[in-house]
Amino acid sequence: QNRGLGRRPQRIMASQIALRRGGFCVKMGPQRRRMSSALCSPRAEEYARKVTDFMHTNVYGAADAAVWKHAMSDERWKIPPVIEELKAKAKSQGLWNLWMAPYLDPKSEHSPALKVEEYAPLAEIMGAVPWASEIFNCSAPDTGNMEVLIKYGTTDQKERFLTPLMNGAIRSCFAMTEKEVASSDATNIQSSIVRQGDDYIIDGLKWWTSGAMDPRCGLCIFMGKTDPTADRHVQQSMILVPMPTEGLRLVRPLTVFGYDDAPHGHAEVEFKGVQVPASNILVGEGKGFEIAQGRLGPGRIHHCMRLIGVAERALSLLCKRAHERVAFGKPLSAQGTIRSD
Repeated sequence: QNRGLGRRPQRIMASQIALRRGGFCVKMGPQRRRMSSALCSPRAEEYARKVTDFMHTNVYGAADAAVWKHAMSDERWKIPPVIEELKAKAKSQGLWNLWMAPYLDPKSEHSPALKVEEYAPLAEIMGAVPWASEIFNCSAPDTGNMEVLIKYGTTDQKERFLTPLMNGAIRSCFAMTEKEVASSDATNIQSSIVRQGDDYIIDGLKWWTSGAMDPRCGLCIFMGKTDPTADRHVQQSMILVPMPTEGLRLVRPLTVFGYDDAPHGHAEVEFKGVQVPASNILVGEGKGFEIAQGRLGPGRIHHCMRLIGVAERALSLLCKRAHERVAFGKPLSAQGTIRSD
């Protein structure tokens, strides 16, 4: 039963892990039993406790209120100081790059190298506060972009872009979606990447480029066509565009239900004659669709778990209100219509 948000909310998580003050237990339905050994690993328990403690000690309450107040102010496109302060604190406690699976960091040089199923409940815990994932360097689109650089980047590309991303020194964005085509099908992309000598010239109009509005954004991974005459799935390429760069213009922040998600933002971005070195291409021409497919999988899991976390928090608040709000002589939770719903 959900009794609302207190100092430590008692809730059964969708990953079937319940965190309680005195211990760590697993509630399993018949369909979930096969997952118990992975979800109950000592490492999963240890990091779930650590992240939960960090959230309750540092995020819920004053910090959360301060960030939301800042996001509604005239200064919302600047970074709230508390974000960088909490990043440094989480990093010092080893709660950093928790998303990196063993296949990305086999020697645990940059992360605890948790398995995907071990990280999933952590993403859920962080997701209860939408901005909290950044504190642990676990936020999108940076995680997906880092994975792309780890898998496909050259040594020089990794040194220039991956290292500062893993250290939390810069943010990044991913420019694929276009206004004129259904961009969920990556083969529809129309933006161009044209080779000219030792450089590529980039032209196109992108939108819903999450993270582009962030003043710390230092990298855009851009997807466009290098050969429109090639086979349908090898026309596209991906290329690294430093930000800011001449010819790259942030047109406007877009809104979702009236919110602009400042200072992260979802931007419409114009690329007009943007020139970058040919060495910035990822893997080679024609690999864009392949890279896009490889990037999507883990990111979808991360997004789903974070959304489950914030949905659970919303449900907790609703349940708390139903217990506290009184109408017609009794709490809403005791009213027939509420109970039947």
